[in-house]
Amino acid sequence: MRQYEIQPKTGYLFQSGYLYTNSIALPHEAISVFDMFKIGVGPSSSHTLGPWRAAQLFTASLAEKHFLDQVCTVQVLLYGSLAKTGKGHGTDIAVQLGLSGEDPECFAVDSIHSYIRDIEQYSRLKLRGTQSISFHPQKDIVFLMRQSLPFHPNALTFNATLQDGKIVSETYYSVGGGFVQQEGGENGEKTEVQLPFPINTASDLLHWCMKGLSIYEVVLENENTWRPEEETKKRLLQIYRVMQECVYRGCHSEGTLPGGLNVKRRAAALNKKMLQGRSYHNYAEWVNVIKEGGNGFSYIIDWVSCFALAVNEQNASFGRVVTAPTNGAAGVVPAVLLYHIIFCGGDSEENVIRFLLTASEIGSIFKKGATISAAMGGCQAEIGVSSAMAAGALTEAMGGTQKQALMAAEIAMEHHLGLTCDPIAGLVQIPCIERNTMGAIKAITAAQLALQSTPDYAKVSLDAIVKTMWDTAIDMNSKYKETAEGGLAVNIPLGLKEC
Repeated sequence: MRQYEIQPKTGYLFQSGYLYTNSIALPHEAISVFDMFKIGVGPSSSHTLGPWRAAQLFTASLAEKHFLDQVCTVQVLLYGSLAKTGKGHGTDIAVQLGLSGEDPECFAVDSIHSYIRDIEQYSRLKLRGTQSISFHPQKDIVFLMRQSLPFHPNALTFNATLQDGKIVSETYYSVGGGFVQQEGGENGEKTEVQLPFPINTASDLLHWCMKGLSIYEVVLENENTWRPEEETKKRLLQIYRVMQECVYRGCHSEGTLPGGLNVKRRAAALNKKMLQGRSYHNYAEWVNVIKEGGNGFSYIIDWVSCFALAVNEQNASFGRVVTAPTNGAAGVVPAVLLYHIIFCGGDSEENVIRFLLTASEIGSIFKKGATISAAMGGCQAEIGVSSAMAAGALTEAMGGTQKQALMAAEIAMEHHLGLTCDPIAGLVQIPCIERNTMGAIKAITAAQLALQSTPDYAKVSLDAIVKTMWDTAIDMNSKYKETAEGGLAVNIPLGLKEC
């Protein structure tokens, strides 16, 4: 067992001679709902979306320094968890697309593999879409399996060689959920603002709510600092539409997931079985058919599981998903949101907006006080956080008080504590996809418990569970932190044919 030492003032974590940090924020760091919910491409926010964004930031930096047209070659060095599970998570694909100037929010996901094949076949890459350089993926993307950098396990360095022989080097850290931190610099997406309701902890949030505001109202007022309210609502509905499309496509896509494990898609078969031959032609008709099918316990549970499976099967196939708060946990929030909309009468744009605002704030509290990176905290940092987000949002959407919503988030995380991240072959498939179904069901259960409880007598607060989660992350052996070096990853043969 590795020995750890936490530094109480800095939040830095020392492990076997390396200095790691969790994502503990500076006092009242401003995190927007659109930091927690990002539109991107699967299969991983930390290993795909983050490196993709880092590559974009690097080429932007080259352009800003007027070096872009002088670049001859680029080398990418992947460290730690990015090296160990980067192949299975598509990190090599992501950095090539990012260097090429493509954007994960709008890139045509169906053309990813042909795009990468062209780079490999011609050994050329158009840096930021303009400067054509020699690029050999097998040689120029280096997986340093036994090396880690101090700040975070998910590290990557870009080395650009210029025509005069000078090397321009920049290092980035993908700290979870698509967030990127440059070494020696600020978060690439961070904007300094003064929020009317600064929040770092659940206690902070509850303090502002005691002034007569719901959680979502507090969050919306903070979002108004960045942009007009109508724009926030419009973008949230766009996030929801991407979630809807992801679920719908996942429920109608058959076949086997890429990567070599031969994992069969299950959402489409379950969708077909549940609908029993009833016809529909689009998403809206499909939802109506589901509603007409009944509201029995097993029927609802099967659909919630189907929704979650659909999202994460899309994620595993390099589909377009929304980080919630990560790609690996992207199925929980949409599944619980659709449960609320389809089976609980929450079918309105305002309900969707409120749900997402509340969920995002709970996720940001975990990011500030602990981590949303599986490479730092295991799967509790992904599925656990997503379940807590969904539980709190559902509770408030169902008429619960602010305290009941925070209680539900606490319950959901409490029963994910210690959950390891041990992906077989480094792929976001086993056990990741099924874990989203369990996270969704736990979120609904947690909400039901909280709605029937009196939070004033609760023994465990959300802030206590956030601290406990981080303490657990510190104690967790690194082989259970997205390295594919422990758990199921070493006990299931890679050559298995049927899953």
